[in-house]
Amino acid sequence: MSPPPFAGAAGAPPRARVLPRFLTRLLAVVAVVLGTALAGPLPAARASVTLTQVSDFGSNPGALTMYVYRPASLPAHPPVVVALHGCTQNAQVYADNSGLPQLADRDGFLLVLAQTGSANNASQCFNWFQTTDNRRGQGEALSIRQMVSQAVTAYGADPQRVYVTGLSAGGAMTAVMLATYPDVFSAGAVVAGLPYDCTRDNSPYTCMNPGVDLSPDAWAQRVRDAYPSYTGPWPRTAVWYGDQDTTVVPRNATELRDQWTALHGLSQTPSRTATIGPDATRQDQYLAADGTVAVEVDRVPGIGHGTPVDPGTGTQQCGSTGAPYFAASICSSYWIARFFGLDTTDPGGGGTGGGGSGAACWTASNYAQVQAGRATTSGGYTYAKGSQQNMGLYNTFVTHTLKESPTGYYTIADSGCP
Repeated sequence: MSPPPFAGAAGAPPRARVLPRFLTRLLAVVAVVLGTALAGPLPAARASVTLTQVSDFGSNPGALTMYVYRPASLPAHPPVVVALHGCTQNAQVYADNSGLPQLADRDGFLLVLAQTGSANNASQCFNWFQTTDNRRGQGEALSIRQMVSQAVTAYGADPQRVYVTGLSAGGAMTAVMLATYPDVFSAGAVVAGLPYDCTRDNSPYTCMNPGVDLSPDAWAQRVRDAYPSYTGPWPRTAVWYGDQDTTVVPRNATELRDQWTALHGLSQTPSRTATIGPDATRQDQYLAADGTVAVEVDRVPGIGHGTPVDPGTGTQQCGSTGAPYFAASICSSYWIARFFGLDTTDPGGGGTGGGGSGAACWTASNYAQVQAGRATTSGGYTYAKGSQQNMGLYNTFVTHTLKESPTGYYTIADSGCP
């Protein structure tokens, strides 16, 4: 087996790599394992989604390719969602099957798709396991960060509303981006991925299956080490797994939960648990003191390794099973967009609404409450319409429940509604 070439793609800066022979061979084998097990061989996919390639977005030390899906009707200063494909896949396959472009059309966000290739990795995997690519300021991590900068500059996107998600190797790379650039990404969703920096002292095989058990504090420290001078808030993180996954085993969902709840200073016991979607996916949420869902774990029953999709035209449906490792179950992209606060079909703009006893109740981020007309903003703070109660900072992180009674008069009702 010949090792995968690590030279940069044509026209991109060369990527200097001096690796011991044993490590080169290991990475070659890992590439094959990830390529065959994590994404599988692909059929010829229909090119149903039109993507625009962006050729100049920075120094691009990771030799990646940038694609953009821009909805026909895009609001001013839109949010950005970065999507990272699995091994042997590409941006087109992920766009065609994940359902994200349809949600971008509906919810009004700019979709950026990063793509790697065989010049970087023999099986077209993002190199989540290499220190040359999973550290701040270098390699693939920096290339993806540069794509975000380009999206903000060229499309006028909102730098305060940047999110990232990905499958498998792309899911592991999602964890890399949240750890190395917590100042860039407000939230992320890891689909069948792994905790950040598991391979610091373990082989990729061990991290994938059977997984590595560290204490929450030890996992959290690995993220802190990625950007030691960072003192800001940590990104909100959602974790998605098929409970029958034997490639990147569900133990990794637990370890990811431990890593990110510890960073947020939270218990590993969920604040609330629910079932969602047509297949009774178990959703565990871990709430910060202000009521924000800081960490969420979604365990999808009955599926193995892949992105959960639910083909159809319903509000909560999306995606296609037109390529391997897109499993018919629940539309994970819909729930991920909802977790990010982007779902415009929900009256709460990503929250939950309900009513009874003459009152209507709405749970959503402060940003969404303002956009829905239930609150106003002044001086960087949010105020409930009518009562003028201070709801805290105007952003997508702080979440409150508002009770409307009488019509047009809103009060904070976090302790229960109505």
